Amino acid sequence: MGIELNIILAYAFGLILLYIVGYILLIPIKWTMKLMYNGIIGGIVLILLNLIGSFWNIHIAINPITALIAGILGVPGVVLMVVLQYLL
Repeated sequence: MGIELNIILAYAFGLILLYIVGYILLIPIKWTMKLMYNGIIGGIVLILLNLIGSFWNIHIAINPITALIAGILGVPGVVLMVVLQYLL
C-alpha cells in the first residue's frame, strides 16, 4: 500500500494546470482594474478641468467620446484633448 507514481504525477499535473488557469484569469482582472482606475481619475480630471478652466475659457464637453478617451487614457487623454482643442 504505497503511493504510486501515476497518482503523484496526476496531482502535480493538476496543480500546474490550476496555476496556469489562475494566471490566465488574473490578467483580465488586472486590466479591468487599471481601466477602472484610469476612468475614475480621467473623469475627475475632466470635471475639475471644466470647473477650473472656466476662468481661462477652457471647456471640454463631456460626451461619450471624451469620456471614453479620458477613461482609457486617463490624465494624458485629458491633456491630449486640451491640446487638440487649443490647436483646432
